[in-house]
Amino acid sequence: MIPRLLLLSRPGCCLCDELEEDLLAEFGPGRFELEKADVDTRPEWRHEYGVRIPVLLDAAGRVLSEGRLDPARVTAAL
Repeated sequence: MIPRLLLLSRPGCCLCDELEEDLLAEFGPGRFELEKADVDTRPEWRHEYGVRIPVLLDAAGRVLSEGRLDPARVTAAL
């Protein structure tokens, strides 16, 4: 089964785009399924992560990266 990752971001967020690009460059396509969501669409996300975006979460909701890609944490999750 392919691991699912969730990228919390906002429209127009350059850091969010950069984290996604770095993630794909580091791990390539096919190693994970990436879902992207606007952090402002859920109050609990906005409260917890609103000022910390981009935030990359695993399927269990654990933070793998925030701000910049953390390749070691993502590798451990994959």
